[in-house]
Amino acid sequence: MKITTAIILTIAMSLWAIACGQSSEKESQTPAAAPQESGSHTHADGSTHDDHASESTGEEDHAHDETPLGAVTIGDMQVELAQGHGAVAAGQEGHLVVKLPYSDNGATIVRAWIGGEDRTLSFVGKGEYAASHDDYDIHAIAPDPLPANTMWWIEIEKPDGTKVVGSAKPIMN
Repeated sequence: MKITTAIILTIAMSLWAIACGQSSEKESQTPAAAPQESGSHTHADGSTHDDHASESTGEEDHAHDETPLGAVTIGDMQVELAQGHGAVAAGQEGHLVVKLPYSDNGATIVRAWIGGEDRTLSFVGKGEYAASHDDYDIHAIAPDPLPANTMWWIEIEKPDGTKVVGSAKPIMN
């Protein structure tokens, strides 16, 4: 039954991605568009937002309310996390902001997904580096239904190729 459901959902998501003019492979790996130097980011639904409307004054004016999730240990690093777009809900897009303990001008690859560690039925979002605030914005769609003990899973691939994975408890309904 689980396999049949997974196959049906995969086919439906592939058809949806094709209808949106995107390849299903790209959609399943990176629902967000390529980084934009303007400080904006694109959601899985194609809408874009300016992260900092008042950068000329030096003030950060995010288009989203972000709730800090605190620091988590991933590998040997303390990583700061914040969640946007409200609470995580089944089948809905979530927003995670990842602040690494070092600055490498976007050379690190940061991915995140909502659900279980095995990524079953989860859309993995690839982080867009935002130079204006030196962090990564990631958009991922939660599986429907949500698995028990749903978490944000964060994979960090350093420029030298090493990967570490950790998790954090999301804000839920």
